[in-house]
Amino acid sequence: MLKLLLDICLAFIVLAALSPILILVILVILIVERKSPFFFQNRLGFNKTEFKIYKFRTMLNQEITPLGKILRKTGIDELPQLVNILKGQMSFVGPRPLTAADINRLGWDTAYYDHRWSIRPGIVGLAQLTPVCHKKMSWFYDQLYIKSRSLWLDFKILMAAAIIPIVGKQTVKNWIHGTK
Repeated sequence: MLKLLLDICLAFIVLAALSPILILVILVILIVERKSPFFFQNRLGFNKTEFKIYKFRTMLNQEITPLGKILRKTGIDELPQLVNILKGQMSFVGPRPLTAADINRLGWDTAYYDHRWSIRPGIVGLAQLTPVCHKKMSWFYDQLYIKSRSLWLDFKILMAAAIIPIVGKQTVKNWIHGTK
């Protein structure tokens, strides 16, 4: 319960502080792409409860837009998920929420994998900070987080994620894992 309250309070502060940037991104997407600046998708969260995730639109006609590349590289496309945190659907840190199709594709649709949904999903998690993108690695890091979670671990993950807009996701992944 403490983590939920901390997440909501922090989300409110971050949303207020970043509101000028969020408004600017909304306006740029509206002007450049002439489409809704937001992307909505159903995801499964705590106890596999379905909710609608909010992100900035980064694709048109199944292709990443030039602006979308920048938003994704910096992680700015994820900022609307602060609203999901305010609604208590997500946390700052935790396993990423997946679609039902993702769960089926990964083969994580049996009772063996249910432990992954025993906590609220996060905007960022250990699996997103690893240089290898593979279902076994994601499962390993999601389980490691669930077993080891603490406010200190959340803080370290958030600090790593906070510098992503400055240096990029790949650079942070390389720093964490000591690779080039």
